[in-house]
Order: sequence, then structure tokens, then C-alpha cells
Amino acid sequence: MANLFKRTHMCGVLTKEHIGQNVVLNGWIQKRRNLGGLIFCDLRDKSGIVQIVFNDHIPQELFDRADKLRSEFVVGVKGEVKERESKNKDLSTGEIEVYANDLVIYSEAETPPIYVKDDDNVSEDLRLKYRYLDLRKPKMQKNLTFRHRIMKVTRDFFDSEGFTEVETPILIKPTPEGARDYLVPSRVNPGKFYALPQSPQMFKQILMASGTDRYFQIAKCFRDEDLRADRQPEFTQIDLEMSFVEMDDVIEVQERFLQRIFKEVMNVDVPVPFPRLTYDEAMTRYGSDKPDTRVGFELKCLNDVVKDCGFKVFTDALEAGGDVRGINMNGCSDKFSRKDIDKMTDSIKTFGAKGMIWMRVEENEIHSSVNKFFTQEQLREIADVFDAKANDLILIVAAKPSVVFDSLGFLRRDLAGKLGMLNDKQYNLLWVVDFPLYEYNEEEGRYQAMHHPFTSPKAEDIPMLDSEPWKVKANAYDIVLNGVELGGGSIRIHDQKLQKKMFQVLGLDEDDIQNKFGFLLEAFKYGVPPHGGLAYGLDRLVMLLSGAPSIREVMAFPKNQNAQCMMSDAPSVVGDKELGELSIKVDIEE
Repeated sequence: MANLFKRTHMCGVLTKEHIGQNVVLNGWIQKRRNLGGLIFCDLRDKSGIVQIVFNDHIPQELFDRADKLRSEFVVGVKGEVKERESKNKDLSTGEIEVYANDLVIYSEAETPPIYVKDDDNVSEDLRLKYRYLDLRKPKMQKNLTFRHRIMKVTRDFFDSEGFTEVETPILIKPTPEGARDYLVPSRVNPGKFYALPQSPQMFKQILMASGTDRYFQIAKCFRDEDLRADRQPEFTQIDLEMSFVEMDDVIEVQERFLQRIFKEVMNVDVPVPFPRLTYDEAMTRYGSDKPDTRVGFELKCLNDVVKDCGFKVFTDALEAGGDVRGINMNGCSDKFSRKDIDKMTDSIKTFGAKGMIWMRVEENEIHSSVNKFFTQEQLREIADVFDAKANDLILIVAAKPSVVFDSLGFLRRDLAGKLGMLNDKQYNLLWVVDFPLYEYNEEEGRYQAMHHPFTSPKAEDIPMLDSEPWKVKANAYDIVLNGVELGGGSIRIHDQKLQKKMFQVLGLDEDDIQNKFGFLLEAFKYGVPPHGGLAYGLDRLVMLLSGAPSIREVMAFPKNQNAQCMMSDAPSVVGDKELGELSIKVDIEE
């Protein structure tokens, strides 16, 4: 076993100030170049890269050892820092190099299956399979360090605000929270299952009933759902709860928390308080409950203008209780061809839209996909709703409200992105408040909680729970950054009778209530304070602030799109003996 060289410096910290000093470095060989009497090696650790020089003034045996070095060999080097003749402005250490006088090879490496460099062009599955190599890349180490800094600021901030960090269980009782649970069989209780928590929701409420007053946790959560760029089967939340608070109290603490995150981690000042939009305003103006306000292109309602126009697409939508709305891509008509517009139309069909009407506004007339159904005067009346000018492009969708909002909400942000209008260095934070308490699930034919069943209704709306539940507003609030939900929370129900009523509106009978939530209602019998909280998606927060394209870039060992770990080959087949111990029989045809 090679002797360990105790390092004195990290590779990336060396500067001209270290010239003349003897240093000891450890790391990986990035690359090696033999120029006859000189061997140059780039030595890398998590802090950066420095050039190492082996020349003909060192013993031949040491020179020969250096000649054996290859990419990803792990080594220790002793040497003197000298000024570099041919400086490299692309490296933070580019003004200096280290002339080696000793070398130890800790371990050799085969030729790696992927390049350890940021600009490699390799499939994500291959990157995930060799994640230990992928994580050596500077950008990945930077992401992990960035995540660590956010977690540290989080702990420091909430500690200073009187919050207590409490770990809640990972093995819990299955409860309906929107997504499917991951189930864990119990060997000592045959035929029974734990669930992995989708969130610590009920436990943090019980902590409020326990007198903890202010709780937080950086919590692991699990949801068995289809994946995409910002979802994983296991993810991390910054979870918190506060006693004796109203919505404004929770929001005020969170604004200061985010302000501190931006300042300490990114040196960016974000002003507080953040703007607030009601859910209804967010939907009608932006077509989304997580609006991106970096650009305009706000939705406009055309219902009154077109109600008597006789155009069947519009009138049929209105008669069915739908909407006719549009957006104006101001000054952008010449940036989109007819082929581009056809692609837009196809893109919104995934939201249920059957088509899209377009209007190009020119100096003296309006061209549109419905010219034969409207006079120029009628088209001008529609264009006036948008204050349209020459070279504006108006896009209109007629359908049920949810389809209209989803379609236009997608288009305004997607097209702004394609036009380069979304500034990644602009941080528009806002709150969306006054959500509906319930949403109707057409597939199941019943109402379900828009957030979760512990969300408190607005006090003035409680009388409508029995008669008009769809009108009831919730004491709920989401924090949004540039069109992405960072987190969400609510004031919780702390009255046992009101909590039972909430469950009943959701279609749960007494047995369901007791079976799934009995322990929470039991705790409520013995005095529980008014309380509320919020949970952030930590992975999503790190992704957005670091500029990473997906949360897989800011997690050490993520799963792929099929919820598989390519490196460890999880999930995997379990043998009959292990299944037998769990009283489980797998019935799957090969």
C-alpha cells in the first residue's frame, strides 16, 4: 500500500501568491502529455485543476513513474509552485504550475467508459450507470457543493428563527395524498404494509399538537408517479410548520428565508414583500397557477366580443360553458412562419385543444385562419381587445376553461423561451393565494382536495361546504419562481369537527376516516393550536438557482425516467426465500 502524502492545499486554490512554496497535492490525473524531456499532467480535485511538471532535473526513476500516469490515476504529488511561462487564462490556476519532486500512485485506472469533462456528449443513461465517474466532473461537484450551501443556510436560518429540526418516520401508515404510495411489506406483521411518506404532513401537524411550536426538517419523500425533468420517485423537501400563525405570518418568515438564500448563496438581492396573485387572477391573466411574469403576453377574454359572431367554433364552446381567450405575441408576427404556427397548434393538442385560431395584424388589414368567417371590422374588434399593433400575432383557443388555460399558459411561456425572452438572471418571485379547496376528478366522479385534506377553508366559505363545495376557497399559498412552483403550504384545520367534515365532502365514510386518519383525529381531541406551514422542493430549488436543466443534475444518485438506478441496478428481482419471509408471492409471467 502506498504511503499517503498529506496534502497542504487543494489543487484549485493555488495562485501567484504561492510561488516559491512547497506544496503537497492529491487528486486524479485529468490528462498527461510527454514532450520528451518534459511530462505535463493536469491534476484535478473537487476545487479545480493545476498543471504538474516533471522535468529532467528529477531522478530518472521518478520521471519513469510519471511516464506511466494515465487519465484517472489517483496520485499524490509534492513539488514547488512556480510561475507559468505559457499562461492559461481559462484556468483559475493558469498563472502557475507545480514542479514535482515526488510522486505516489495510490491507484491505477482503466480507460474510463465516459470522459470526465463537462462538455462530453454522452447519453444520460450512460452517465447514470457510471455515476461515480460523472460526479467527478467539475460541474457536478459544483452542483453538489451548491446544494450543500443551500441546505446549510436553511438550517442556520430556521435555527435562528426558533425552529426545531425533528426527524419524522420513513416507515408510516399508507394514506391517500394524491400519488401512489411506495409500499414496504412487514416481515413481523405478515400481510401488512408500511408506506414510504409522500410528505411528513400528518407528523408535522402532530408535532404542533405536541407543543414543538416551530418545526422544520430536510425530509426525504417518496411518490410512485410518472417521472419528468423535475420529478423523481424519491426527492427532498424543506418542510416546516408553525403554531399560532395566520397566512401572513408564514409568508413573512418565508420571504426572509428566500431573501437570505439568494443573498448568501448567489449574492443576489431580492426585494420583499413578494407580489401576490389570487388563484383566479393567475389563471385568467397567465393561464397558470404558477405564472412566469418575466414576460407579458397575458390572456384576454373574448367571450363578450364573439358571443354573437355566428362562428361555430366560438359559439359551441360558449354554449358548453367554455371560454374563448387569446394571447398577443406583441411585435412577433414576423418571427413565426405558417409552419411554426402549425407546430404550435399540434403542441396544444396534448392539453385537449382541438385547434387554434391565429391572426396576423398588419398596417392596413388583418390576415387570419378564419378570414372567411369574419369581416375586417369584426377582426379589428377582436384585435382591439389586445391593443394590437402592426406585426402582432394573436393566438386564440376556444374550449372548456381548463383546456384554454393550459393551452395558452403553455404557449405564452414556450414561445417566450423560443424567442429568448426568458432571462435566467431575472428572478421573479410571487405568491399565489386563495386556491379552490376542492377540484373535481372527472375520472373518479368526485371532489378531491386541491392541496391535501388538512387544508383549512376560508372561514367565510365554511357554510358552502355542504351545498357548493366547488366555491370554497382555501387558506393555501404557493411560492412561484419564474413559472415554477418552489413550494406550497396552507393554514391547517385544527378543529376536529371541521376536519371530519372535510373528509366527508371527499367521500370518506367513518370507517375510512378512522382507518386512515384516526391517529390524527385522536390527537386533535386533546388540544391542538392553530397552525400552518409550507414545504419547498429542495431539488427543484437547487435546480432553478444553479441553472441545471433537470433535478437529476443536482442529485447525487438519481433514478432514470423508468425509476431505475442504472448504477446499482435497482429495483431488482428478489429470491423466493426472501419473498417467502415476507409472505409475498409474485405472480408475473416472464
